[in-house]
Amino acid sequence: MCMVKSSYRILIIGYGSMGRRHSSNLLDILGNSVHIDVLRRKSSGAGSESDSDRRIRFLFSDDELEEAYDAVFITNPTSLHYETINKYLHLSDAFFIEKPVFVTGEENIAPLISVRKLFYVACPLRYSNVIQWLKKNIDFSVVHSMRVMSSSYLPDWRPGIDYRNTYSAHKEMGGGVSIDLIHEWDYISYLVGFPKTVKSIIERKSNLEIDSDDIAVYVAEYENMLAEVHLDYFGRKALRRVELFAEDDTIVADLINQKIEWLCSGKVVDLSEDRNSYQKKELEHFIDIIEGRSSNDNGIEEACKVLRITRGVL
Repeated sequence: MCMVKSSYRILIIGYGSMGRRHSSNLLDILGNSVHIDVLRRKSSGAGSESDSDRRIRFLFSDDELEEAYDAVFITNPTSLHYETINKYLHLSDAFFIEKPVFVTGEENIAPLISVRKLFYVACPLRYSNVIQWLKKNIDFSVVHSMRVMSSSYLPDWRPGIDYRNTYSAHKEMGGGVSIDLIHEWDYISYLVGFPKTVKSIIERKSNLEIDSDDIAVYVAEYENMLAEVHLDYFGRKALRRVELFAEDDTIVADLINQKIEWLCSGKVVDLSEDRNSYQKKELEHFIDIIEGRSSNDNGIEEACKVLRITRGVL
């Protein structure tokens, strides 16, 4: 049943980089029909160019919250997601949870599933032009091997912020390349489903000043192919790509340069877009789910299974 809403009251819990991005994108998508409450720590200060927007209200106490919201966005540190969802479960029937959903994927989700609310877990790379092209156009039954790589230098991730002070650097805060780069396993499962078996090595090998893992390598078996996945925090040249070894060609999908190339035929498809394009497409999809136009294709059960794979536990 479609239920088109004329206005939205949204709560965002946590106002780091993703909280600010989602807030800005929601304002662009929904315009004057949206009002956003942001719940944050007092010590965080205002700290955003959009603070003066009258559609945004900053709250520093639970006492200031409305009785109900059309959607709640969980964008605080991963280690707080489970506690936060349970604490504010009464405020809404729809939750957008920033990835990774939780820390281990083995948290007790039965009480959450039993309440029959909408829990959607972020997976924005699914909506990128490159991944959407692969989903719609590649016959994976003739792909015998898939090699996926995401390599980049953690200190370059957040300009102006000391990487040693970010959640990525600390295992207890939900950091570590194996779950930080959960995007790769998410879009792999979106493209070809879940593997039959997976083996992994997840370690810290570089000189980065972190206590979380900085490299994760996986080999997974599917019915008709193998998948190799390489994730790291220390690659000085950013690489993010999917290599498909098919019967008649080798196909390289480059998510950074946003193109797909066939190494034998020489064919190239340019799929350029800005980052906010697929971030906005995901939010539009979430709104479609709320309003009944789409089904929820990444709930907490699926997201927990992906998370367990990233940890090497299928």
